[in-house]
Amino acid sequence: MSRRRHSDDSDGQPHKRRRTSEPSEIEERLESLICRVGEKSNSSLESNLEGLAGVLEADLPNYKSKILRILCTVARLLPEKLTVYTTLVGLLNARNYNFGGEFVEAMIRQLKECLKVNMYNQAVHLVRFLSDLVNCHVIAAPSMVAMFENFVSVTQEEDVPQVRCDWYIFAFLSSLPWVGKELYEKKDAEMDRLLSQTESYLKRRLKTHVPMLQVWTADKPHPQEEYLDCLWSQIQKLKKDRWQERHILRPYLAFDSILCEALQHNLPPFTPPPHTEDSVYPMPRVIFRMFDYTDDPEGPVMPGSHSVERFVIEENLHCIIKSHWKERKTCAAQLLSYPGNNKIPLNYHIVEVIFAELFQLPSPPHIEVMYTTLLIELCKLQPGSLPQVLAQATEMLYMRLDTMNTTCVDRFINWFSHHLSNFQFRWSWEDWSDCLTQDLEKPKPKFVREVLEKCMRLSYHQRIIDLVPASFSVLSPANPVCMYKYADESNRSLPGYTVALCLTIAIKNKASNDEIFGILKDVPNPNQEDDDDEGFSFNPLKIEVFVQTLLHLAAKSFSHSFSALAKFHEVFKTLAESDEGKLHVLRVVYEVWKNHPQMIAVLVDKMIRTQIVDCAAVANWIFSSELAHDFTRFYIWEILHSTIRKMNKHVLKIHKELEDTKARLARQHKRRDSDDDDDDDDRSTDREDGPLEEQIERLQEKVESAQSEQKNLFLVIFQRFIMLLTEHLVRCETGGIDVFTPWYKSCIERLQQIFLQHHQIIQQYMVTLENLLFTAELDHHILAVFQQFCALQA
Repeated sequence: MSRRRHSDDSDGQPHKRRRTSEPSEIEERLESLICRVGEKSNSSLESNLEGLAGVLEADLPNYKSKILRILCTVARLLPEKLTVYTTLVGLLNARNYNFGGEFVEAMIRQLKECLKVNMYNQAVHLVRFLSDLVNCHVIAAPSMVAMFENFVSVTQEEDVPQVRCDWYIFAFLSSLPWVGKELYEKKDAEMDRLLSQTESYLKRRLKTHVPMLQVWTADKPHPQEEYLDCLWSQIQKLKKDRWQERHILRPYLAFDSILCEALQHNLPPFTPPPHTEDSVYPMPRVIFRMFDYTDDPEGPVMPGSHSVERFVIEENLHCIIKSHWKERKTCAAQLLSYPGNNKIPLNYHIVEVIFAELFQLPSPPHIEVMYTTLLIELCKLQPGSLPQVLAQATEMLYMRLDTMNTTCVDRFINWFSHHLSNFQFRWSWEDWSDCLTQDLEKPKPKFVREVLEKCMRLSYHQRIIDLVPASFSVLSPANPVCMYKYADESNRSLPGYTVALCLTIAIKNKASNDEIFGILKDVPNPNQEDDDDEGFSFNPLKIEVFVQTLLHLAAKSFSHSFSALAKFHEVFKTLAESDEGKLHVLRVVYEVWKNHPQMIAVLVDKMIRTQIVDCAAVANWIFSSELAHDFTRFYIWEILHSTIRKMNKHVLKIHKELEDTKARLARQHKRRDSDDDDDDDDRSTDREDGPLEEQIERLQEKVESAQSEQKNLFLVIFQRFIMLLTEHLVRCETGGIDVFTPWYKSCIERLQQIFLQHHQIIQQYMVTLENLLFTAELDHHILAVFQQFCALQA
């Protein structure tokens, strides 16, 4: 039969036409042909697939392993072209049965490897690919059902995290839009049993985590559904519609007469690998919904939220972004050329999917700035339609700010200000004048204020003032000037005024650190008794005079300020030796630059890097009463998250040094073991071991110290959160006031944000947090946040 005509012999002579080509050139050509199939072409997809199958079949004798490797890779990394590649594999299997069997075995090996190394998102694509091979008559339907039975059986395992069961259920359900019809026709009783077991699992699974992952707290106008609940509803509707799905491109239908003649393979038995301590499963998600069919009354109808077409479209658009996110132009073009784009309101789907990723909690799949550049590129490619959809989406997001998660509001601010900066900051601000009549702490006025603040960072103060209507002046950013309290002669009665003048002259005359110390020596310490002289112990006035004067003289730019910190680093270190000193340095920085949040952020960043202040001091300063006025401002949380990231990087850096040194010692031991005949060499290697072992000991101490510092930082942050929130709750209870104020919403969601953004680190300290801070006696409002966090990986 023709499908068996070609043997797997690899010792046949190369074809004459190829003798002039190098093997590497041929391999590159094969890779290019396979990767590009399915893209726009003058020929039909079917003829391209048939031609490619012929080329690959001819190359199998000499390049079989290369072809297998490429096909397995595209199955994993290009899921948006899944049915194109399954059809190609189907055609190859019809022509060469042995190759089809080897491909199936290679896919199962790759699936096991992905699960072993926690590559669960890619594993989903492999499962889906295998299931679609049933449609191409490569895999027998009963063996696919048997594999899914093993997947669903994971829900019966004991003492395993819920997220493990979730993944196997998702892998099963998310394959059904492609293969449900075929499996149901062949094995309806078994499929009914699997769906019944799935429903039973979904009913009993806990959903404590959902509030922490929702973009909006309100379910109107669109419910924010948990991802498995939403997918289950979509599959239920698909089953009710007799598994008829109208959106998946199915090129194999054109080859039905060829494929139905092919011999099928049974999947080798697949047992899900057991759960281990190293297993890290994907976090649960909440499905982001922004549009429905009413938002685009003129164009094609948008599929309903529980139609499987909505799931398929969104999955494919997410896959396109994942495949091309590093090349924004390619990514935008691929999104806009999505197959079947004339049957759906594609621009609405694209905008919704991009915002779904941007607002995904705990973090977006890609860096935030990518989404801005992608949307700009899409606006350039579709100037007549996409900007209008984006403006409509922006308006919707603004209208729903009251119930929007604070972390998502931050991302909305960053995206919108960056987007405006690419379009001359033009916006119809008057449409948002409703925010001017609201309390300035409410979400809408806060959003506009923060957007204008960010726009100023991307431009300059006067330009933003000129662009925004005069009525918005209350929300416009303050002029970012330095507030030097010793500048005005009317303040000559201030303590330290004359010393500030002397310091100004000395710094301008390039005074040395010793000369600065000499001038500061005369500053009295308001915290000390007259007869108690402790030299350079904490003296708030000394710090105030020095830091105020130095920052004022270096106020011209970031660079001037950095140079000043570097030049007088020794003075800073001496004045801020104690914890109170570090805290006071930060207080003075805030006093001087309170109208320039960006300057505060960069100065604090620099002071941490140069170890003038430490991370714990920054955390204590952020929660201090002096910053209460700015506590809900965006820049404060920028500083805190930046501080935590620095601490985490510091721990990782030392840990890496330790591991590298251990590896060097292990290599030395290996060399010694391989050459143990020479006693002198042994002695010299022993001598070499000494310094490395000492270095390892020192690094182990440094790692322990850094981890202790890291744990302490989180303890400080969570303790201060608990204190602030408890005070608020008690005050509201005793005063009979509603607890859910704008301040409370912001504060409790900032607590959630700390947990979410640094979840991998915080999980190391869960036991400590539970025993010391998040105890059963804590108010349920605060404890609920901790319980939601624990449920994310439960």
